Amino acid sequence: MVNPSFELLLDADPQLPVLIAAPHGGREYSEDVLGSLRDRDATMRLEDRHVDTLAREVARLSDSALLVANAPRAVVDLNRAPDDVDWSMVTGKKPRKQRHSLANRRARSGLGLVPRRLPGSGELWKAPISRGELDRRLETVHRPYHQALGSTLETLRDHWGAALLIDLHSMPPLRRRFPGESAPEYVIGDRFGASCDAGIVATTLRHFGEAARPVSHNRPYSGGYVLDRHGAPRRGIHAIQIEVCRSSYLDSRLELPCARLPAVARLLAELVRKLSAQVAELGQGGQLPQAAE
Repeated sequence: MVNPSFELLLDADPQLPVLIAAPHGGREYSEDVLGSLRDRDATMRLEDRHVDTLAREVARLSDSALLVANAPRAVVDLNRAPDDVDWSMVTGKKPRKQRHSLANRRARSGLGLVPRRLPGSGELWKAPISRGELDRRLETVHRPYHQALGSTLETLRDHWGAALLIDLHSMPPLRRRFPGESAPEYVIGDRFGASCDAGIVATTLRHFGEAARPVSHNRPYSGGYVLDRHGAPRRGIHAIQIEVCRSSYLDSRLELPCARLPAVARLLAELVRKLSAQVAELGQGGQLPQAAE
């Protein structure tokens, strides 16, 4: 699919019922966007730095389908609902009713559809954005990305009887909660059981445990809008979020890929192959495709 804001790689005859997606790895900044930022260095803190590089290598090793964002999170956050907007940063026509609710809970923290501020960095933008610009980003980036994601998962489900989305993210190093505890290097999110078959999640947790990699389930990241929108186990479409600690595949400055990235990619590719067999079994076990909601 040709769209400058993202890249989709899907074989006509898909080898696996798995799609790997990286919504927060985009690094293609226009000069207009960079010129509107108070501090250009803040972009690196917004990014899941080089998670797209990791995702590409995992997809290559496992022969899975791949969807990676080119548009950066600073422009529009693909893991946020389209109405999760801080309207105080938008000029022009606004919704008649604006209220604090679940719809804009992330925006109120500064990290909504268009991020407004970061802890330690303060306000990100020199000026508000226009309603027209917000609508343009929704129409050219957010909506096409999710249409591609949804249609790809349905294609895989129709081909295999079931499909799995692995929404790949990266996280800053976590702190230990208790003395002697190893901080998680991986966090598996399934919206507390709502977005994925429990057996798939159990296999994922066991995979990292057998590799002696510290792993956590839904704490502190359970997944976001992507899993809420696309995870539909009753329709044979399963979705998990995997957060990878940046220190495991980036250099000491957490800026560039390091020599450990290939090993992390191999570990994830091995997981993809395990889960592919499990998803295919689910697809053969009576989970017949149903009409899209």
